[in-house]
Amino acid sequence: MKRIIVVIMIMVSLGTFSQPKKNVLFIAVDDLKPLLNCYGVRDIKSPNIDKLAYAGTLFTNNQCQQAVCSPSRASLMFGIRPDRTKIWDLQTPLRTATKDDKTIAQYFKEKGYETVAFGKIFHISMADKEHDTESWSIPYTSVNIENYPTELGEPFAGHFQDTELKASLNKKFQSLIAEGQKPGAARNKTLQELKVSTEMLDVVDEAYQDGQIAQNAVKMIDQLANKEKPFFIAVGFKKPHLPFVAPKEYWDLYDRNTIELAKWQKAPIGAPDYAMHDWGELKSYSDIEAYVMPSGVLAEDKQRELIHGYMAAVSYTDAQIGKLLDELKKQGVAENTIVVLWGDHGWHLGDHSLWCKHSNFEQATRSPLIFSAPGMEKRQQNSSPVEFVDIYPTLCDLAGIDIPSDLDGVSLKPILSGKKQKVKDFAVSQYPRGNRMGYSLRDDRYRYTAWFQYDYRGTEKPSQENLIGEELYDYSIDPYETTNYVNEKEYVDIHRELLNELLEFLK
Repeated sequence: MKRIIVVIMIMVSLGTFSQPKKNVLFIAVDDLKPLLNCYGVRDIKSPNIDKLAYAGTLFTNNQCQQAVCSPSRASLMFGIRPDRTKIWDLQTPLRTATKDDKTIAQYFKEKGYETVAFGKIFHISMADKEHDTESWSIPYTSVNIENYPTELGEPFAGHFQDTELKASLNKKFQSLIAEGQKPGAARNKTLQELKVSTEMLDVVDEAYQDGQIAQNAVKMIDQLANKEKPFFIAVGFKKPHLPFVAPKEYWDLYDRNTIELAKWQKAPIGAPDYAMHDWGELKSYSDIEAYVMPSGVLAEDKQRELIHGYMAAVSYTDAQIGKLLDELKKQGVAENTIVVLWGDHGWHLGDHSLWCKHSNFEQATRSPLIFSAPGMEKRQQNSSPVEFVDIYPTLCDLAGIDIPSDLDGVSLKPILSGKKQKVKDFAVSQYPRGNRMGYSLRDDRYRYTAWFQYDYRGTEKPSQENLIGEELYDYSIDPYETTNYVNEKEYVDIHRELLNELLEFLK
């Protein structure tokens, strides 16, 4: 008997009885702000994301690195900040300055995982046709247009299924092709003239891209579940990004007449002009300009339509996420799968008179982050500052993989396990305006934003000498950022402290 016990102890110490590697389901949601029931917004219907939150930890003070798609996703996937990826816009190729760096999917692939992606993980303009070939062990495939409902066909530009609208769009598109324009240019010009911001049709989920993406991802979970290799399946949903299109059943969840509008629809008092923007992304839609009031604020009926559309799109995407979570259970792998869900940044819905993202304000930088993992705590809400660069090291830590030493983030596992309530004092976002860069430090109570005028694309560094503007918001008394307190005498000490913290961070 003693010999048997000794043998068992040796086998355990050598890892003979080691646990199987944990799978990863990596869910990205385009333009998703924390407008979710589990984040306290009781009017929103998000039952599947809510269930995921109850099964793990929800972070209420998660900050993106830059509130626009390409920079945010590049930082998250490489685990480093925009000033290291050198991606501050939508045009810069993904591996411009990161040729020797590994994305999180690439790193997991090297550690023996099957890695595969569906939908939007990287912005289409930044990656190669294979959605970054190095990241995936199984080649990336786009939605097959033959899988759309036969009576509808492929949505125009991936968005629109309305029969009359599609006919008008196709007619314009074909006329431009006949004039000799290339398909890409013809498509863009067509959309400039006829692109609407919302669509509500009585169609099935699979009539739009996210329904197709979910369908393909479910099949892959079925294919890879319980195989010898663990999986890393990345699924990127495209809604609630503009245009707000979703099947009618999701619009019917909400009464437009009861939708509340943003309480503060002005610039913060005392904020520099360059903290704001003209929400050009929304204005690129053909049905918007007529509703812009002389004050620059959007007419209330259009505001309600857009917020209604955003909410419908959130609920539509939530339903697709539910299909993935159900498939994990069906295949018996839910208990051995790490699930992380994130929205790539927040979104302005009329607050500060702003729409879209593209700012350093709370509504643009704050985004959902939810982890559910085997052996970790459940039903946790954590309000400490965290950020997207923390996702990479956290997934490595949860999967039992060595954390690369050159990442900019830290593991959140101590919070997920319930051992700690906090792993960092602040998070940092940034946003460029021409030759100015605004760095925004967010802690438990304050947001301090410093604007520097310098050649951030070159070798110059931000410093006290090129500091041109500042903002300070106190969320304990001013949750809507109505006032910039940076010059108020009662904030002298905290201003100095936060400025010094940021300057030290930026060295």
